[in-house]
Amino acid sequence: MQCHNCGSDKATFRLTQVVDDETRTVHLCEACAGEQGIHEASVPENFPLSDLLSGLGLAGLSQEPAEKGPESCAFCGLTAREFRESGRLGCPQCWSSFEVHLRGLLRRVHGSTQHIGKVYLPPDPSVSLLGKRLSELRRKLHRAVEMEDFERAAALRDEIRSLEPMT
Repeated sequence: MQCHNCGSDKATFRLTQVVDDETRTVHLCEACAGEQGIHEASVPENFPLSDLLSGLGLAGLSQEPAEKGPESCAFCGLTAREFRESGRLGCPQCWSSFEVHLRGLLRRVHGSTQHIGKVYLPPDPSVSLLGKRLSELRRKLHRAVEMEDFERAAALRDEIRSLEPMT
């Protein structure tokens, strides 16, 4: 595709403009794009997450915090400096160790330090416990019938019926 502006060079930029609810797309060469103030953003292919976090304020994480936190995690030994450089925590206890530092970072990145939104709710544990209890009682009932202990079997049958959901 050729440049819409000069018509000579190969177009390497696509400029889309919306004016008065009308969309207009123009293809431009590097020279014409430069004249209009459009420059190619250069982002390295292997852009590390730690660099992004540094740009968001992680670089100044514990230079002079408002509240002084520990300099290292007591559990894994990760230092605040190593955390700033890598942008990664070493263990679950690091969340507690670096809480003062993380609170400011989370506020800058997410706008808040408290979760607001959907929460994962695991299945009701009482349902699985009930299932285990019922299978155990059925096994005991089967054993009682094999041993011809019918009184015990009747008591187990009644307990199973009381625990089973109504269908």
